Amino acid sequence: MKLRRPGKNISIETSATSDLAFLLIIYFLVIAGFNINQGFIVNLPAKNSSRLILKDDLARFEMDSTGGLFHNGAKIELAEAEREISAAAAGHPDLAVLLSIDGQAPWQNVVLFVELAQKLNIEAFSFSLKENL
Repeated sequence: MKLRRPGKNISIETSATSDLAFLLIIYFLVIAGFNINQGFIVNLPAKNSSRLILKDDLARFEMDSTGGLFHNGAKIELAEAEREISAAAAGHPDLAVLLSIDGQAPWQNVVLFVELAQKLNIEAFSFSLKENL
């Protein structure tokens, strides 16, 4: 004769785990909608194009290691740079703005200058990193 032992009935409640999985999926979908990449849109020249820029159409700026901005050897503020670029752009429609940056310059100052060029609709903008010897 076979006797049955009263055992524990093991059952796993799966409704709680499926609810949790569903909520996590919804959470990640909602969070993915908030991930907006804000950056700079820069129009790059075509690969094989060459553009001739006259010397009078150049506006050269330099940024030192402290983030100070220089134009024609004189230190200027960002608002003054905006006036200089606006005045130059009015007289030269093909204005090209060149920024030479010290490697130790604060990145925020560089970003502010790039935003200024973007705000003034400067189509030809170039920046380079100075070599520290």
